Amino acid sequence: MANEETLLRVENLCQHFRLDAKTVNKAVDNVSFDIKKGEVFGLVGESGCGKTTTGRSIIKLYDITSGSVYFKGERICAGVKSYKDAIAAAKKEKRGCSDPKRVAELDQIIADNKAEMKKAQEDHKKADRKLVNEIQMIFQDPNASLDPRMTVRDIIAEGLLIKGVKDKDYIDQKVFEMLETVGLVREHASRYPHEFSGGQRQRIGVARALIMEPSLIIADEPISALDVSIRAQVINLLDELRNNLGISILFIAHDLSVVKYFSDRIGVMYYGKMVELADSEELFKHPFHPYTRSLLSAIPQPDPTYEKNRKRIVYNRIADHDYRTSQPSFREVLPGHFVLCNDEEMERYRSEVK
Repeated sequence: MANEETLLRVENLCQHFRLDAKTVNKAVDNVSFDIKKGEVFGLVGESGCGKTTTGRSIIKLYDITSGSVYFKGERICAGVKSYKDAIAAAKKEKRGCSDPKRVAELDQIIADNKAEMKKAQEDHKKADRKLVNEIQMIFQDPNASLDPRMTVRDIIAEGLLIKGVKDKDYIDQKVFEMLETVGLVREHASRYPHEFSGGQRQRIGVARALIMEPSLIIADEPISALDVSIRAQVINLLDELRNNLGISILFIAHDLSVVKYFSDRIGVMYYGKMVELADSEELFKHPFHPYTRSLLSAIPQPDPTYEKNRKRIVYNRIADHDYRTSQPSFREVLPGHFVLCNDEEMERYRSEVK
């Protein structure tokens, strides 16, 4: 069971990539969520919705555009675009303003945002590296994430070497311990990645993350490249690690049936935005957002009769929403159940469960 202590808090995370002088790709746009100690938080959505970018931003592989990421109460990531936009808007208004009182208010807004921007830059730059190292990532493709020229021993030990550990006997002992933890044997340490199956390579990736003694693991679709039987092995391994070591996991995946089995809470992303967030059972029981309903309708069942009659729900964001008079925001429709909706949609969703 997850501890109520918040381990990771993501606030208004934005990750934008400039494609050219006029085009910006908003890969992640104003996403907020938290992860409790010992919790598995599932992040789902179609390919390209921003799930992986969210994970990579949290672990500081990208410098975030705006928003903040707090880990164990300390801000480890901070973006400044929101402050720059507020300053630019205040300066623009100030140029055409003749009211002395309003000019003074705008000056204060500019000064406050400059101070916040400076603090954000300092926090991002000076984030405790030892603290950030407590977040580790398991990458999606075990073939691409393991250096083919390094032995398994060197791959798993690399994190300790970067930390400055030089005791060879200690490193070897830790590597053997990690291999046994993930279901491999110490004889595998001298082999190269190409000598292993896909499932074994993914276990090596898990061992590489575990040797750093993380508090949080970001598992970026760790089973999508594996056979069905191997998927179950990796999921059960992660479940054992969560239960035995108390590690929190951000589990990024496509397969909603796996996410339901493995996750305590689930966040649904679409086009860079979080559209729904709830406990696993609650999300499957009361899916409110049309996109969530579309995803759930695509889950296959091992029942030929059901599959023959199953009807897919197609999500069309233009036809399914009317935001001409009221813009959507992330709101708590039921206790602990958040949905991206406007006033009219919120009333409709609440009436559905009465």
